[in-house]
Amino acid sequence: MTVTIRVPTYTAAQVRAAERPLLEAGEPLMRRAAYALAAIVQERIADAPSPRILVLAGSGENGGDALFAAAVVERAKRDETRPPHVDVLPVGSRVHEAGLAAALDAGARQVSLDEALAAASGYTLVVDGILGIGTSPDPALRGAAREAVSRLLSVEGSPRTIAVDLPSGLHPDTGTADDVVLPAAVTVTFGAVKAGLAVGRGPELCGELVLVDLGLGPGLAGEEPAGEASVTRVVRG
Repeated sequence: MTVTIRVPTYTAAQVRAAERPLLEAGEPLMRRAAYALAAIVQERIADAPSPRILVLAGSGENGGDALFAAAVVERAKRDETRPPHVDVLPVGSRVHEAGLAAALDAGARQVSLDEALAAASGYTLVVDGILGIGTSPDPALRGAAREAVSRLLSVEGSPRTIAVDLPSGLHPDTGTADDVVLPAAVTVTFGAVKAGLAVGRGPELCGELVLVDLGLGPGLAGEEPAGEASVTRVVRG
């Protein structure tokens, strides 16, 4: 039986407001989130004989989180007997340049959509770092991101997905989503659980919830929670 912990949920606006003073003070929230994400990725591939990972990297901070995590995972392989192979597929209008450079310098490989699809059945994990809480009022994926997810959904025996902060295409407040969303085996959410993970299609799409504590407690202390959610654990980022 899985033990769960009940925690409050918050809107995207509440989370952004709580992050702001930490960012202004120079706290490296993205790097802290990336290290926590990388640790969970490494746990999930621990039993794979030849682990392979596909990172879907969007334009914003979620893409940066995923790319920096890819760099951590790749660097760690020097001490492993079964090193992972990480492919990076940028799917946004731009890419987090520092994150991409870190991932490639560590040994990850940038691939095209056709290359990713050709290898799709061999991936151990897909890391969904396309969209986060900065999405528009309509969270539906568009352009290259929509094409990539649509085509991955059609792959028989699709690999397990780890969602970065929330499944891309899920509204962070309302939990609304269309059908072009990769269902996650686990969602690693940062700072606080977003309200949309616990309502609407959130529970259906997010899988297991892991909360990474980034120290937003003081900023959220005066806020009224949007609701509650169950997480399997809280880890320090």
